[in-house]
Amino acid sequence: MDPATIGLVAFGMVIVLLALRVPIAFVLAGVATVGTFLIYAFRSGSFAPERAINPTSSMVVNSFFELIHSYDLSMIPLFVALGNIAYHTGITTRIYDAANVWLRRVPGGVSVASLMGCAGFSAISGSSIACASTMGRICVPEMLRLGYNPRLATASVAAGGTLGSLIPPSVLFILYGIFTETSISKLFLAGILPGLLTLGGYVIVVFWWVSRDPSAAPVDPTPLVRGARLRAAISAWPALVLFTVIIGGIYGGIFTATEAAAVSVLLTILIGFAERSLSLRSMWVAIRESLIQTAAIFLIAACAKIFVSFVALTGAAGMVSQWVADAGLSPLLLMVAISVLYIFLGMFLDPVGIIVLTLPFVIPMVDNLGMDLIWFGVIVVKLLEIGLITPPVGLNVFVIGNVTGRDITVDQIFAGVMRFLAMDIVVLAILILVPAISTLIPNGL
Repeated sequence: MDPATIGLVAFGMVIVLLALRVPIAFVLAGVATVGTFLIYAFRSGSFAPERAINPTSSMVVNSFFELIHSYDLSMIPLFVALGNIAYHTGITTRIYDAANVWLRRVPGGVSVASLMGCAGFSAISGSSIACASTMGRICVPEMLRLGYNPRLATASVAAGGTLGSLIPPSVLFILYGIFTETSISKLFLAGILPGLLTLGGYVIVVFWWVSRDPSAAPVDPTPLVRGARLRAAISAWPALVLFTVIIGGIYGGIFTATEAAAVSVLLTILIGFAERSLSLRSMWVAIRESLIQTAAIFLIAACAKIFVSFVALTGAAGMVSQWVADAGLSPLLLMVAISVLYIFLGMFLDPVGIIVLTLPFVIPMVDNLGMDLIWFGVIVVKLLEIGLITPPVGLNVFVIGNVTGRDITVDQIFAGVMRFLAMDIVVLAILILVPAISTLIPNGL
């Protein structure tokens, strides 16, 4: 049996099993193991299973070992711990608190503040779902109390939560960097301007929405206490310091991304104890949550590495790449095709599953056309970001739905999200047509 044929059949099996909701780690490792066994068993032309046992087990063990012992992978538990500890100290929500005080008298100001809060949370946690969940519990009830349109209140937080994928640090950027062997530090820097562009686009959506329907966002009539704005701005200093340490340290060449993560974790702990907002008990809860989340990510990543090794063995990626070359697709048409593929997969799969499933096939095609892999990484993460609010399985929408309960249906949230989704498509087109937006900062290193 031809290895490339086995590879393409295996890819189809992965899609089917994932659609049936089989856990992605088991799907990737199971299909890759069976596929590798079949390749070695049929290598001589006849089926000889005894000759496939050793090379198959060797491939599985070596791939697993190689991934788990990757130095860059150590960033994931550090940044996950940073987000959890910062959450338990209250640091992650201070950007929102400050923005809420400053913008509460502006029509739609609380919604804009929620977007800025999501951006601030993203600059520390690196997790879109955690951002949507946390900010949803804080912002949505506040907006509903003020009489905001439920669609605007929930959609702005669901969309704002996606910023966790693009604004550094980002777990998706880390996984992309590991599997494509590109600089994670440069990927972090490349995500800054696209992340701010996305945030600006969302703010425009809110103001456009409110300008067309002023009743959707009543202004908070509560008078401000003297000096409230100044105190709110000062209270946000820990979040700003952490973001400066991470991005400033990486851009200035002071830290690697891993070192920046470690320094930020230590700094967050010191700030928490100094302000008495972090106890030993809450710190243990944060560490326990980080261990659980990290174990899940590591398992998926390790199983994905096995799948990547299997794809390389089949030669299927090279065959697909050759098909694209023979078709004579221009870089722009290829990017359109890749974008459609990712948006389609985003309707059904989670971001981590999509990135580990598709990279072995799309990276050779992009690389053959001489495209910048840093820029392409931004496009991929932006597409994964879009998938978080794309029906029918937009994870952030369901997260907000769980926060609001039965008062606001998922269909209502999706209806509101469509405006933000349209802006995402506009931003995606800009990023594809103007690669300098993504490469300007990392190329300044």
